[in-house]
Amino acid sequence: MLPTPETVRQYIADNLECEVLHVVGDGSHFEALIVSPAFEGKRPIARHQIVYAALGDRMKAEIHALSMRTLTPAEYQAESNG
Repeated sequence: MLPTPETVRQYIADNLECEVLHVVGDGSHFEALIVSPAFEGKRPIARHQIVYAALGDRMKAEIHALSMRTLTPAEYQAESNG
């Protein structure tokens, strides 16, 4: 069974503190907006590694592709007020 955006969202939420978490996709390709304080002081590649760690083996077994925007709460707030 292919994962849904809701299941991918839950996989991330179960393992990473998120203030905002939106996931869309078609069962194999997903896009996510992830806002987490865990990203503070981290470069983009380190942020993505945090998300991959939260997904664990699901990234290899269930999820074919995941495009993500990873923001800190302050970055998200600045973008929202932009």
